Amino acid sequence: MTRLRVYDDTRALFHLPDGVIYLDGNSLGALPLGVAERVNRVITAEWGVELIRAWNTAGWYAQPRHVGDRIARLIGAEVGSVMVGDTLSLKVYQALAAALDMNSSRKVVLSDTGNFPTDLYMAEGLMATLGRGHQLRLAAPEAIEASLSEEIAVLYITEVDYRTGRRHDMAKLTAKAHGLGIVTVWDLAHSAGALPVDLAGCAVDFAAGCTYKYINGGPGAPAFLYVSPRHADNARAALSGWMGHAKPFAFELAYAAAGGVERMRVGTPPVLAMAALEASLDIWDRVDIKEVRMRSLALGDLLIAEVERRCPSLTLVTPRAHEQRGSQVSFAFEGGYAAMQALIARGLIGDFRAPNIMRFGITPLYIGESEVLRAAEIIEEMIAGEVWRRPEYQVVNAVT
Repeated sequence: MTRLRVYDDTRALFHLPDGVIYLDGNSLGALPLGVAERVNRVITAEWGVELIRAWNTAGWYAQPRHVGDRIARLIGAEVGSVMVGDTLSLKVYQALAAALDMNSSRKVVLSDTGNFPTDLYMAEGLMATLGRGHQLRLAAPEAIEASLSEEIAVLYITEVDYRTGRRHDMAKLTAKAHGLGIVTVWDLAHSAGALPVDLAGCAVDFAAGCTYKYINGGPGAPAFLYVSPRHADNARAALSGWMGHAKPFAFELAYAAAGGVERMRVGTPPVLAMAALEASLDIWDRVDIKEVRMRSLALGDLLIAEVERRCPSLTLVTPRAHEQRGSQVSFAFEGGYAAMQALIARGLIGDFRAPNIMRFGITPLYIGESEVLRAAEIIEEMIAGEVWRRPEYQVVNAVT
């Protein structure tokens, strides 16, 4: 299989509107050109012709495991350890439930204040449902390592902070956690497709992630769940759905979990959404994630240097050190929301996170040096001219 050169070859494989610089792939990846053809084929040739037979003839039933193996390459996971389906919220719920079950004598879940709130919401909901006296303990991101102790049941953490782009040291934290008898659950929402991940090498217990950001699977694209092979046959399936049964078509009245990661299937897989995801994975199959990371860091350095030179009123909140950051650059600014709306109106699309963070995602498959330089120019024009103060940019939209 011929390797694709990042940006030089891959840029032409994505649809981006004329006049738009898209620096929001950390929220929703751009559209791969192969998606429409792939989904249309599934609709017409598979669903249209084969009808229900396509569960067998087109491989729909095996799709969650097959797609999981394709994602496994991007996250350093073993073959047969990744299951695709449902949403990220459900997958972190499943992972945390299984992790708590493995460490039932302990009652504390440790996370950090930079974790994505929905992960914390799901933890709170799970603990309330269990009713076993569990406690969610939060520490500042930089204090996580020092907060690990033998009373912690689960380290439950997102590798890359969604606001600042700060990256945790997965290998170091996992090793220390295991030394204290702690089970680890990692959220890879801002890691998968952005940087090399080594779940197997780090001996991670559980991990989950989404595919609509850097992997470009499309809005609402299914999530994935990783279960280390050493746990796969024993992990408790908290959401004991039909598809996770050992014999789903025997229609037994009692639940019996399937072997391995198959037990983490829940309901009917979203076939059309997975078809769109597979079209993107056709590109990823030919890309070296290490090259993606190298170009991401270089582009991030360029954006930081240019914006700091041109716009001193914006404060960098993303770590400068390469090993400490993901694939986004974030700045704090008093009028951050309005400023981002002004940029979007000029064709520079990033996004905003409360209370004052302007985020710019670096996605090297379709963003290069020229786009980054032009983005810095637009930011300078908007800030210097105080365009963001205009009334039309103060209106807060439902999605920020």
